[in-house]
This record gives sequence, C-alpha cells and structure tokens, in this order.
Amino acid sequence: MSIPTTASGNRGLQLEQKLIFEQDTAGMTAVDLPTVPKVTSRLGDMENKQAVGLPGLSEPDVVRHYTRLSQKNYSIDSGFYPLGSCTMKHNPRLNEKMARLPGFADIHPFQPLSTVQGALELIDTCAHWLKTLTGMSAVAMSPAAGAHGELCGLMCIKSAHEANGQGHRKIVLVPESAHGTNPATAALCGYAVEAIPANAEGRVDVAALKQHLRPEIAAVMITNPNTCGLFERDCIAIAEAVHAAGAYFYMDGANYNAIVARLRIADLGVDAMHINLHKTFSTPHGGGGPGAGPTVLSEKLAPFAPVPMVIKAGKGFDAEEIAGHGAAKQSYGRMKGYHGQFGVFVRAVSYMMAMGVDGLRQASGDAVLNANYLLARLSEEMTPAFEGPCMHEAVFDDRFLRGTNVTTLDIAKALIDEGVHPPTMYFPLVVHGALLMEPTETESKATLDQFIVSMLHLARKAKSGTADAEFKAAPLLAPRRRLDETKAARKPILRWLPDPADNGQSNGQSSGQSNGQNKGAQQAAE
Repeated sequence: MSIPTTASGNRGLQLEQKLIFEQDTAGMTAVDLPTVPKVTSRLGDMENKQAVGLPGLSEPDVVRHYTRLSQKNYSIDSGFYPLGSCTMKHNPRLNEKMARLPGFADIHPFQPLSTVQGALELIDTCAHWLKTLTGMSAVAMSPAAGAHGELCGLMCIKSAHEANGQGHRKIVLVPESAHGTNPATAALCGYAVEAIPANAEGRVDVAALKQHLRPEIAAVMITNPNTCGLFERDCIAIAEAVHAAGAYFYMDGANYNAIVARLRIADLGVDAMHINLHKTFSTPHGGGGPGAGPTVLSEKLAPFAPVPMVIKAGKGFDAEEIAGHGAAKQSYGRMKGYHGQFGVFVRAVSYMMAMGVDGLRQASGDAVLNANYLLARLSEEMTPAFEGPCMHEAVFDDRFLRGTNVTTLDIAKALIDEGVHPPTMYFPLVVHGALLMEPTETESKATLDQFIVSMLHLARKAKSGTADAEFKAAPLLAPRRRLDETKAARKPILRWLPDPADNGQSNGQSSGQSNGQNKGAQQAAE
C-alpha cells in the first residue's frame, strides 16, 4: 500500500517540525519577567536599535519543539549503531552517575590542590590502570582526544630525537591502512610523510617498510588493529627493524577496544600509543560529545611527557605544572589547559573498576566475536574485503553489487528505512566501495540477527534489479528525503533570517535565499 498524504504533514507519531524561528508569535513568552527599569544608557551609538531576534513561544511549545527534534535524532539509546572505527557502544548509566557526583562535577581547576585530592587520586588511578593494562612506563593524561594524543606522542618522539642529537630525522612513515589522522598529525608536527603500501591481506607490507628505513626516519605510525579491521601480525618484527634504524614505533590505539586485557602493548615494542578512553572505556563519542586521548609512553619517551603531571607527594598528591622543573625537567611543555577531560576520566575509572581485568578481557573478546559473526553471516550475499577472520570490525567491498545500478551509498540510505544507522562507507580508502561495520561487544545476538536480516534483504533486493528506483530514492520513511550531501557540506545555510515580505511571520529566508532553501538547511541539519 502507498503511504497516505496527510493535511498536517505529520505521519502518525512522526510529527512535522518547523524551525523554531518560524514558530515565533509576537508577545509570546514562556517566562514572566519583571519590567526593566529605565536607565541612562552608557552604550552611546553602540546601543542596539533592533529586536534581539529570539522567537517567542509558550513553555509547552518549547518543550514540544525540542522533544520532537530529539525524536528525529538517531542514538545508541534508540537503536543499533554499527558505525565502524567509532565504537558506538552502550554507556553504562552507573558511569554517568559517578561523573555527576558533586565532588567531581562541581570542582574548578583553580582550586587549591589540598581541596581536590580526590580528583587527583582519580586521575592517578586511571593512569595506573592504563599503565598496567599496556605494560608501558608512563602515561600523559592531558590530551583531549585521539588526534591530540597522536600529537602528544609525536611531540615526545621529536623531543627525544632532539635531545639525542638526532634532530635531522624529519620523516614519518605511515601505512595506507592507518587512520587518516596519522599523516595529518605528523605533518602538523613538522614532519614529511611517506606512505607504506598494504599487502594483499590488508596489512602493512613489511618488506616495503624496511626499504623506507634510513637515517632520516623519525618514526613509524601504525594503527593496530588497523582500519581494515585486521590485526597487524608483524608488529614485533616492525618494531625491531624500526628501532635498529634509530627510529621510534608509534601505535595508534583508537581500536584498542579489540585487544584490551589480551596483550600488553609494551610487548609489541611500542614506544608510544594513545588510547581513546571514549571508545574503549565507555563514554561513546559523537554528536559533539567529549573525548580523551591519554598517551602511554615507553621508558625512553617518558621523561618528555607534557605537563601537568599528577605525582604522589607523601600521603597525598601534587601536580607538576611547569616544564623544566622537578619530574618535568625534560618535558616538551603543556599540551592542554589543566589536566585533561576529567569527566571522561571518571567514567573510564568507573567502567574499569566495575568490569575488572577479567571483564575487560571478555569485552574485547565479545567485540571480536560479534564482528566475526557479522562477517560470516553477511558473506552469504556480500563480499568480504579480505579473506579470513577480522578483529573488532568487518569490512565488505562493493563486488556483490557489480552488474546492478545500486551503490553502497544506496544500501546505506535504505538501511535508514530499516531503522538502523548506516555503517561507515567508502572507508578505509584501500577498499573500493567499502562498508565498515563495528557491532561492539554490547549488542546482543538478537540485535545482530535483526541487522543481518535487513542487510541480506537489501543485498538480495539490489541483485534482483527490481528496486533500482526505490534504492535511489531511499530513505523513504525518514523525516527527510535524501539530500545533496556534497552541496550541503560545501554551501551550508547556517543562519535563518525573516522574510521582509511577511514581517518575519511564518516563513523566512537566509541571506536573500528562498524559503525552500531554509527548509533545505533544516533538513541538512537534521
């Protein structure tokens, strides 16, 4: 049956929502404020002569507006979120409760250290867990997130080379299977970047890497497990070759969720690795949420860690805030204001203490099990990018769509109609038409089975050649249709202005553009 058209534009409980500015009613307000007394203005010609431009709505209208907007948003709390390389997993509410305790939530970085001993102890406890799990000598806690942690590690490497009279080393090697932030971080740190190809298995071509090693090489940056969802089995051999050449081995730990509590990073010969607390230890990121990227360091790099450093002092804790002094004598300086993303530390410590090492080991095992379950079941109709088992995420290419008019983008858009957030598309770049899926350890078999039913259904429908128009138009059941995403990204309409023709009532336009384009901006935002 065709979907009926409604006079209101609503579709059952899926209510049509205007821009909040389009709901403006003159004189309406959700609060009752006292009259502002007359005063002599001291603003001169800077005094505002126009209305502020805030919309007037009643309290019920405000509540309904934002409630309806929230219902249009897809989240981990509403459904399956198989977004590869981002680890969008359930965040236990216990962790949120701990982060909101007044003693953690209401403190200020300018307080005397004697009044925040509990917070400093928590940072030290988090650092202890990270060092114990990885086997590394030290950890810099202040980096704000993954790429910031990468920068921290390379800054330590650069400082170590300069201290050892090796400042001529200006090149960093980055495999094609590494995260895209790796070469960007190396360039930001002042290094030239040379790419190392992947082999047919989707892993680092060790022979090619060894050919690139020479006195100008400062470091190698390897993501493990890599962006193809595969474990780099030759890490120890790579580390030995890199160290023999006088360079350092940086490991991108964004995918640490797949191996936590199952191997010690130090045993691979790693010199530095950032850890995304917001991916491995709760606090799923996304939607503007916070991240945290503590960087663990080997004994050789530990002296160069950034300030501030939390250090034990007698029965309490102190903080070394200035580079060049005390424990920070060789520190390269400050990475970030204050001590890092403290709220994420609280969540991570809560998660680690609740799980224990045995629970963390089971979590990483379940993450790998779930990904391989998807890989095995979906291979009935789809084509895996690489042979053999995967780690925490399964990667498929678009060979199963050859001979059809359907693309992986069409498949992803059709998944929205199935009530599932699309997986990562066209990444990693070494896989043509990639679909990258990461189920994480927190999803049940029942959820995975329902996802598998949807994916197999779409793959078969695409191969049948009977639904090309439907795929090209998908999503059909979402609040908005498919957009020109390239145009929306390059020419976004970010400001709504009232239409002078109707005195700001009901409709609007942005910088002389049509009301239809305003609606397009709303759709792009949603």
